[in-house]
Amino acid sequence: MKQLILGGARSGKSRLAEQRATDSGLEVAVIVTMMPGDDPELQARIARHRADRPAHWRLVEAPTELAAAIEPLLEAGCCVLVDCLTLWLTNLLLAGDDDAMERELAALNRLVGESRGELLLVSNEVGWGIVPMGELSRRFQDRAGWLHQRLAQLCDRVTLCVAGLPMEVK
Repeated sequence: MKQLILGGARSGKSRLAEQRATDSGLEVAVIVTMMPGDDPELQARIARHRADRPAHWRLVEAPTELAAAIEPLLEAGCCVLVDCLTLWLTNLLLAGDDDAMERELAALNRLVGESRGELLLVSNEVGWGIVPMGELSRRFQDRAGWLHQRLAQLCDRVTLCVAGLPMEVK
């Protein structure tokens, strides 16, 4: 089953995805997209997330080439949990190569469309605020919205998390 789990910051979406991964009964592989850099607070957040997950789960870092990271794990029969798509999209936007970004987006859409495995995609819903003033922020909001629309069509299940409560959308 392919699932898209959306929500705002601290909405419970990652916790829900982790519970669904556990419930799958499969070996779990978590693909993380965050690049911590030199930010100590961000490094602490990442460490907290890592500590909250079962130690036996496989961890894969894929800040940009997401489809290439997902495919072999699905082929191996793992439940693949991606956390999170909006951080991945940010990495692609900041790389400044629009052609590479389009290739990565197309590769992800193709993989999700063709996959028959257990895939959980976590992402931040960013479309409920005002339209940002900056060009890069507007591009991000637009791209995230379009990405979510495409993935929602391709996924079997779409869940929106609000205040720790899952709301089934599809």
